[in-house]
Amino acid sequence: MKILVCDPIAPKGIELFQQRSEFDVVVLDARPSEDELVELATDAAAIVVRSETTVTARVMDAAKGLKVVGRAGVGVDNIDVDAATDRGIVVMNTPGGNTISTAELTFSMLMSLARKIPQAHMSMKNGEWNRKAFKGQELFQKTLGILGMGRIGGEVAKRAQAFGMDVVAYDPYMSKARAQELQVALVDNLEDVFPKADFITVHMPLTNETRGMLNAEAFGKMKKGVKLINCARGGIIHETDIVEAIASGQVAGAALDVYETEPLPEDSPLRGVPNIVQTPHLGASTSEAQENVGIEVAETITEYLLTGSVRNGINMPNLDEQTYARVKPYLSLGEKLGRVLAQISPKRNDRLVVTFGGSVAEAPGDPITRYVLKGFLEGAGGKDANQVNVRSLANGLGLVVEEVKSNEKTYFHEWLHVAAHSGEEKYSVSGICFGARHEPRVERMNSQWLEFVPEGVILILENKDKPGLVGHLGTTLAKHGINIANMSLSRSEGAGTALTALNLDSEPPQELVDALEADPDLANVRVVRL
Repeated sequence: MKILVCDPIAPKGIELFQQRSEFDVVVLDARPSEDELVELATDAAAIVVRSETTVTARVMDAAKGLKVVGRAGVGVDNIDVDAATDRGIVVMNTPGGNTISTAELTFSMLMSLARKIPQAHMSMKNGEWNRKAFKGQELFQKTLGILGMGRIGGEVAKRAQAFGMDVVAYDPYMSKARAQELQVALVDNLEDVFPKADFITVHMPLTNETRGMLNAEAFGKMKKGVKLINCARGGIIHETDIVEAIASGQVAGAALDVYETEPLPEDSPLRGVPNIVQTPHLGASTSEAQENVGIEVAETITEYLLTGSVRNGINMPNLDEQTYARVKPYLSLGEKLGRVLAQISPKRNDRLVVTFGGSVAEAPGDPITRYVLKGFLEGAGGKDANQVNVRSLANGLGLVVEEVKSNEKTYFHEWLHVAAHSGEEKYSVSGICFGARHEPRVERMNSQWLEFVPEGVILILENKDKPGLVGHLGTTLAKHGINIANMSLSRSEGAGTALTALNLDSEPPQELVDALEADPDLANVRVVRL
């Protein structure tokens, strides 16, 4: 079987492949173009990449015997995962291999900012001896704000505490119990970090919520002279705004390892700011991290090709073919239910309970639960949240995950129920796979019957149960050019209210959402995007 290694991985990983007589290992000297890869992969059983080489649907179509694509790293943006799934090709990654490396780089950046080490170094190289120009500050008893308390954020917190720093953390998905375990002060709002922190470091995924999150408005609310570090994802810190904030003195300096455009353009204004420490995306660039991911990707691919065992699979649970076909509809349903629940419940939750009802209770629960978690935690983990790492991600957030097998009798032979518990509050959504095509349907929300198709954009709200309100709602949407594709209503007996779900043809503008929220006859307006 041919193993095609397209990007450089650690020699120990190559050696593990070469030790197997079943493998013909081909290591490329340079990143191939798509045309070159199409030709080289025709007889490949496995393709190994890092971030450089892109594996497209066209490449997979040419590689008729391709069984697995392995990514020596976490992100799989350079692999068409959907195309791989359609073609029965397993995609694997190496989650967690760069945690320590990125945490240590972050702290190195923090030290560089505090003591102006890069600037002093360049001054010495230029033949100068200018001690007065490089007066720094101690980290002891300073406050570090950590935005995002996943694996890397937690490791950074431990190092900061060892230096005698106070740590204040913002992570809307982390439980208070987990924060207490890490001995960090957890705040509910991002802006609560700004006036307290002397340093702020980012460890969040790049999502619609986090893109440009640290901008001119945010800088203006921070403590004057704050220093910022970003070793997470480019685009979270607004690059033009950080340059202006440093020029004004509001921000004293920044240390950046990631950028909106990579490689960083030669004419980027970031290059001309002396108070910005820059590195070329070195978060995972240590010999240990590269060796770890190289060995891990070689081991997982070898196991799969020789035994069929799936470990670190992005798109395939560890199931035999017959069982996978049985649970596949509920994988899709579970992911959709998780996404819906994440958008109608608070971000900070203590417990997630997945209940399997009817004959689906006889199926293996772990793969379905992982898909539920993937949908539920995408806001916390971004594109890095996948079926492999979601349990680890949940554990890092202090989210307890429970599975329950139920024999409760309902109208349906098979059903799935997911509940999020936030303190004394509980939010839930339940669904089924409908008809011969096993189409996902939501059939209950917060224990109230409400049926709708979980696709596209869905407007969910509570409304007073009185004549004319449905017409009023339709007219309000029409004024903003929004068409209703489908509508479902459910009355709350004796409460004088109803729960309504509207499948919309397009995204509602913010002005419409504001108008609905201001309407005294409506409450709990949510726009769910699937």
